[in-house]
Amino acid sequence: MPENLSSTTRRVRGLRPAALVLAITAAVFVVAPHVYTNQSLLFTLMTFMALAQGLNLLYGFTGYLPFGYVGFFGSGAYATSLLVLHSHLPVLACVAGGALAAVLIGLVLGPLLRLSGAYFSIANLAASQILFFVVSNPNLSNLTGGPYGLKIDQVYDPQFSYYVMLGVLLLICALAAYFRSSRFGMSLRAIKQDPLSAAMAGIDVVRSRLIVWLVSAGAAGLAGGVYAWNLSVFYPDAVFTLQLSVFAIVFALFGGVGTVIGPMLGAALLYSLYSAIGISTPQYFQLLYGGLIAALVLFLPGGVLSLFQRRGIDVF
Repeated sequence: MPENLSSTTRRVRGLRPAALVLAITAAVFVVAPHVYTNQSLLFTLMTFMALAQGLNLLYGFTGYLPFGYVGFFGSGAYATSLLVLHSHLPVLACVAGGALAAVLIGLVLGPLLRLSGAYFSIANLAASQILFFVVSNPNLSNLTGGPYGLKIDQVYDPQFSYYVMLGVLLLICALAAYFRSSRFGMSLRAIKQDPLSAAMAGIDVVRSRLIVWLVSAGAAGLAGGVYAWNLSVFYPDAVFTLQLSVFAIVFALFGGVGTVIGPMLGAALLYSLYSAIGISTPQYFQLLYGGLIAALVLFLPGGVLSLFQRRGIDVF
């Protein structure tokens, strides 16, 4: 009985930092539109945070780095838009359908998990490019809009979609917190460190990796669906650009993967920097951005949060 109470106490204590992070995130983005009038920029920041956190679910807990992560994002955007155009479902159901489409594509691409390292990353990148060429094919213009994109202005609602994106961000953060503090998350870390030893200890390595892969895909699909809803008019380049994958990877790595607040911190700092100088003087931003990445690889391979971890501070 005391052991059960001790286990319950540890779980409750593990939930406290997660609840605090979620509450602060919700409060910041609820209050922010009343302080900063550019709601579009805030929405884009949440989108990058959601993408970085979704990528963190896969890379931070399994070690698989998906260069083509944007493929799931774009698939969610297109599936949501097509459901809006060709069904009578509510827009939220269409967004959920976009997430489901991303999960189904993830299931089809599941065999990529047999690869590792650079081979997985390159194969994933190729898969995302295949999806891009399919949806932008002029011969499929009647279905996907081809290179001319899609228009779903009948459901345009920037205010509602803003808060739905906030909900998506909180959901993905909650998943990251679960991965970090649960027994399943412990098994993922064991797999990441030594798959063979984890398998010998009774952990189903293939099943665990597939679950995380599909959850990560669904997270990107959700974010893509809400993003398309908020834009209402977009082209294939807007939701399949590799820049989205690069930003998600850099943001997650800069903050620190395998944590909950790391990807969000990285996205907040670097996207704020981009908004401050990258739009008006992109040439200087590219130089500064390249310098930051080089410094990160050389001096902070564990991200900004590793500075706290080196001092023995437990970072959630």
